[in-house]
Amino acid sequence: MTLSAGECPNGHVSYPPHPRCPECGEPQESTHDLSEQTAEVVTWTKSTATPPGVRQPNTLAIVEFDVDGEAVRALGQVTTEDVETGDEVEPVYVEELRDPEVGLKSENPESQEWGGYRWDPV
Repeated sequence: MTLSAGECPNGHVSYPPHPRCPECGEPQESTHDLSEQTAEVVTWTKSTATPPGVRQPNTLAIVEFDVDGEAVRALGQVTTEDVETGDEVEPVYVEELRDPEVGLKSENPESQEWGGYRWDPV
């Protein structure tokens, strides 16, 4: 699984990539790999009432990457409960963001990707 942002010919960058730029409608023809970059925590929250199969508590953060001078924001789980606005984080790939044996897809867990990225404070 990749963590990439899309860019259109006009230089607008968005996460996740889209077939067409959300800002101007041009095709997004290139991507930027965010998995090797750091980001800054814009805001965060802790969910204590999570969906089935999702860890409790589940700390989430909106982070902002700088991609060639463009701010690109992404939402994701944080690896720890110890996070503050302004912290620098890096993406860390995990095999299972939630338990594949619990929830709507539990009868056929191989039908879906369960891995993804969490934000880990640097």
